[in-house]
Amino acid sequence: MARVLSRSNMLAALKRVRKNKGSPGIDGMTVDELPVWLKGHWPGVRDALVSGTYQPQPVKRQSIPKTGGGERELGIPTVLDRLIQQALLQVLQPQIDPTFSEHSHGFRPGRRAHDAVREAQGYVSGGRRWVVDVDLKSFFDRVNHDVLMRLMSHHVSDKSVLRLIGRYLKAGVMANGVAVERYQGTPQGGPLSPLLANVLLDVVDKVLEARGHAFVRYADDCNVYVGSRRAGERVMQLLRQLYGKLRLVINEDKSAVASVFTRKFLGFTFWVAKGHVVKRKVARKALKVMKTRVRWLTRRSCGRNLQQVADGLRSYLIGWKSYFRLADTPGVFRRLDQWIRHRLRAIQLKHWRHGATIYRELIALGMKPERARIVAANSRRWWRNSRFNLNAAFPISFFDTLGLPRLAA
Repeated sequence: MARVLSRSNMLAALKRVRKNKGSPGIDGMTVDELPVWLKGHWPGVRDALVSGTYQPQPVKRQSIPKTGGGERELGIPTVLDRLIQQALLQVLQPQIDPTFSEHSHGFRPGRRAHDAVREAQGYVSGGRRWVVDVDLKSFFDRVNHDVLMRLMSHHVSDKSVLRLIGRYLKAGVMANGVAVERYQGTPQGGPLSPLLANVLLDVVDKVLEARGHAFVRYADDCNVYVGSRRAGERVMQLLRQLYGKLRLVINEDKSAVASVFTRKFLGFTFWVAKGHVVKRKVARKALKVMKTRVRWLTRRSCGRNLQQVADGLRSYLIGWKSYFRLADTPGVFRRLDQWIRHRLRAIQLKHWRHGATIYRELIALGMKPERARIVAANSRRWWRNSRFNLNAAFPISFFDTLGLPRLAA
């Protein structure tokens, strides 16, 4: 606890919390207001932490849409509790993280989802064409506090630190103005939750390692790669037993023993190219989610000009491209680029609206009169019109000037 509360550690935690920003908790305090508040209140908070009397406030319940549909429940701690959790994390993670499996990649320093996908690809390339794909039902909501605290005691000997972590687990959730006690679960949203999740799931990792299984885990997504369906069924039975001992539940509807080419992992699937080379591609579901998002960002009823629409698209496409650049399918990215430009051309044609305006603007942009006349004559058919050969008026360089990223570049 002394290391957690040291001046250097607390200043580093404050810097991190302010950098991460985030919404206020139930007390309404923002990250920008926190430093001023600490000047007058930190001595009392520190004394409470040292004496073991500090009581975290309930987290604020907040729902966000999941990429695959439905909603994910987040628990937003107050900024003060985020600060204390971050300070705990900075001391505990360097101590605990090195004990984790090399096949675990989620929420760990120096590791990322791409590492997990590449490791999975290596197993498939090595001939393991069957996967035991396990999905845990509401993992973060079902973490058993007693099981987790027993595992934490193997890593942490300081009773005051363990007591504080236990209080964070039991702090409760504020829903509709009422604080609801929590007897299980570690809500997503606090800095400590990812580390606690890895402590729990590392138990399964260690058993799989001891038995020589080829597996990869990212947070609660765990795939085990085997050579046959029969071997996969045996591993699935083992996982049911292991997760059962941790009081976790496998979602049988979303879990399966199947061909690796029919399952997705972290938004990617695998395919076999010429020469029997295993490559990566964007999973069909991930493409569907991306197109749904782009359709919403490029809806033609929002009253924005083309530059404003492009500005809204930019940050999303940059992030999407950064993640899915791992895919070995440039043709897919080219087609997505064409489809996005098609949608933007339709927006511009609708903004011009009238045939005379469309004709005049297209001529000004370099389109031949006969082609501009055809487009202008069908001025209300925005989507059909945008499929005409409008490259002369809207070349790729035109969209470059808008700041629109090229996915295929």
